[in-house]
Amino acid sequence: MIPTSHHDPRGQASAWVARFAPLVARSGAVLDLACGGGRHARLFHGAGHPVTAVDIDTRGVADLHGQPGVTILQADLEGDVPVDLGGPYAGIVVTNYLHRPLLPRLPGLLAPGGVLLYETFAQGNQRHGRPSSPAFLLRAGELLALAHDTDLQVVAFEQGEIALPRAAVVQRLAAVRPLAAPDLDGDPEPRPLPLA
Repeated sequence: MIPTSHHDPRGQASAWVARFAPLVARSGAVLDLACGGGRHARLFHGAGHPVTAVDIDTRGVADLHGQPGVTILQADLEGDVPVDLGGPYAGIVVTNYLHRPLLPRLPGLLAPGGVLLYETFAQGNQRHGRPSSPAFLLRAGELLALAHDTDLQVVAFEQGEIALPRAAVVQRLAAVRPLAAPDLDGDPEPRPLPLA
């Protein structure tokens, strides 16, 4: 069982996101995708990052409207027309949300060195209630496959059952778009990330 909690519906930032937030470049722009009440937009904005909060219903972040460094984008992420999400971003946060057509777009929205923090429900969650549809549950290792297929460097990955704030099965990824450095032939090569 994974020891840390998945999310706090009362508005506290995800422990997973808070743990890896320091990997996001200082003052770098952050995208909070399907932001809901904006708990992660608030976390990063409070740490001095410009944030873009995107959701189909932006009432949960209405109090942030007009604040310097905050962009609120009301958009249907699942509509027929792809949403222009801007970028590049130093960080992208997605929690409690899955729309598979968006997954392959996310790494391309990251700046070199940008961090993807993703945490949502996974297969097996059906026994705990909603969401229970396979359309909203990650398949085993799906976020790892995304990182592999898009050449992101995996910093951390977890999948399994949690107990708090309620029983659920989740999958979590922290991954970084590598910095490119020219090799002797002039071709960009991924460069290892410096250890903090």
